[in-house]
Amino acid sequence: MTEAEHDCADMRRLQGGDASALDPLMQRWEIRLRSYLMRHGLNDADACDLAQESFVRVFRHASRFDPRRTFSTWMFQIALNLLRDQARRRQRRPISPLEDAPEAITTTTPQSATESAEAAEAVRHAVSKLPLPLREVVVLVEFEHRSHAEVAEIIGASTKAVETRLYRARAKLREALSHWLQS
Repeated sequence: MTEAEHDCADMRRLQGGDASALDPLMQRWEIRLRSYLMRHGLNDADACDLAQESFVRVFRHASRFDPRRTFSTWMFQIALNLLRDQARRRQRRPISPLEDAPEAITTTTPQSATESAEAAEAVRHAVSKLPLPLREVVVLVEFEHRSHAEVAEIIGASTKAVETRLYRARAKLREALSHWLQS
């Protein structure tokens, strides 16, 4: 059984009143969801809180889940809506940098480790400075490896809008990271 089939089966159980069906969903998705939220600029504690709130909403609104959709798309949409709400509430306070987001860095020398860490920090900083609509698309496409159609469904926009935002985001990132791209 594929992951998507497991997700759908667990959601059917949840819809049928089996609260324990939430446990395997959380085990499969919690780390990826927290990482996704951290890539949007949240620190670990805030990402953990928002991920937990996302799963609370999954539980409360299980009856709204459409089994023709993938669970992950629905879950990311819930998380993104919570993230947007939080951004509106914190509009006057700056968002934390993406410095806590986990990165898989494999290096062999201290110098290359330092250079990789610096480059990763530059990318995190540049992504965190993007406007939220552009950052949403970059994080979902580049870090979460979602298709343009999935991203369109998650953010509630057309596929063309996703492509346009991704193009604009990449242009802004190229400009912000021009020093690193010349090296």
